[in-house]
Amino acid sequence: MRLRLPAERPTGPPTGYKIAHPVLSHDGSRARFTGVSLGGALPYGVVADAECVYGRRHRPPARLCDCGFHCVHERAAAEALLCTAEHRTAVLLEVSVLGAYIRFERGFRSARQRVRTATVGPCACGAPASALADAGWGRPGWRALGAACAGCVRGRTSLTLAGFAGLAGDGLRVVAGGPAPAFGPGAGTAGTRVPGGPEGPGGPEGLGVPELVAEAALLQARLDWFQTQLARLGERGPGGSGGSGQG
Repeated sequence: MRLRLPAERPTGPPTGYKIAHPVLSHDGSRARFTGVSLGGALPYGVVADAECVYGRRHRPPARLCDCGFHCVHERAAAEALLCTAEHRTAVLLEVSVLGAYIRFERGFRSARQRVRTATVGPCACGAPASALADAGWGRPGWRALGAACAGCVRGRTSLTLAGFAGLAGDGLRVVAGGPAPAFGPGAGTAGTRVPGGPEGPGGPEGLGVPELVAEAALLQARLDWFQTQLARLGERGPGGSGGSGQG
């Protein structure tokens, strides 16, 4: 006799948390996410159906396979994954678990999901992120992006947080987390309120003052970089030589 788990009939989609890398297509026309485990080679959109990474013809999530979208129940459990070196540039996703799913002790494995919110961590320098910039690696056809502040973007390919959300579509919200916490005697560990969050000024309908200020800072940083390059070209002169030595 085979024992079967009771079927769930939730009144609404369960909520889960996971981490992923934001990616941008090589032509800059599409924004997606890519997983950090087996499904990392298959970028997915805000609303997506799972595929079997082994190429089998069954419908995910199959009970005897690992296919399907994975997520955990607790936000803190997903945040803990961001501590590992290979996941430092990933972002935290809050997702709605859709379609058929299998519930485990720590999370779900589902046939479909919707990414509701992506929380971007601080820039490598510790400042809050205002953009997602080229992280220096990628997949075939996709460029991985990582958190960057206005001062660290420089000339890299980048998108503002609102720009990535708009390109991804389907109502995705992309928000910046607080700055990197300080540790040690007398150091505070309180985080910064997430701009545009549920209690923030932006809300889901539009951009608030923090997002607009961040975008303005990013544009100013790009302008400063271009002015620096133009100044260097001017010092070299029309011939491209920086000196006036004789041949």
